[in-house]
Amino acid sequence: MMEPEKTEPEAARAPRLGRDALVAAICGVVVVLMVGASYAAVPFYNWFCRATGFNGTTQVAKSGPASAPLARKLAVRFDSNVAGGLPWKFEPEQTEIEVNIGQVVTVYYTVTNQSARTTTGQAAYNVAPLTVGAYFEKINCFCFTEQTMAAGEKRQMPVVFYVDPSLAADHDNDTLNTITLSYTFYPVRETAPKPVAATEPDKGNL
Repeated sequence: MMEPEKTEPEAARAPRLGRDALVAAICGVVVVLMVGASYAAVPFYNWFCRATGFNGTTQVAKSGPASAPLARKLAVRFDSNVAGGLPWKFEPEQTEIEVNIGQVVTVYYTVTNQSARTTTGQAAYNVAPLTVGAYFEKINCFCFTEQTMAAGEKRQMPVVFYVDPSLAADHDNDTLNTITLSYTFYPVRETAPKPVAATEPDKGNL
């Protein structure tokens, strides 16, 4: 005769189920925290770069420096690049200029949409040497917003900047002669067309 199958007593099974539920809850919380951290990392990294000039990130100024420009001069070179997938021609009007430290300067880049359709891009930027980012102040720049250009459109885009006079007090930069400001335009994915509401007629069929 077969012995009846032994079942786990309810009293012993309940604590184990409680532990399993606790472990599952902890795992869920960890996953949520990891996902949240990944999203928070990008804006935090951008803020950190802007605040410290890390990785050559330039600073943002609302006006020029309070003090007069210094006698010391630096050469500022301008670099331009376009990432794949964006049919734009992008180049500086001047490849290099000489400026006094503390002098507010306006330069222009020329951008042409070479495609037969409207396209949108946004520029990323940095300066070299990377340690100069903390002293390179931009008052106005096309990189702060997305740029949408019609088919065949050509546009001049200004950059207003100065090199902070406090650079002269940083002895690590005593031998600095040249700064390179570099931009790269990347394509911005087009937003999906807004769906027509159920109560709104489709104008395309009128």
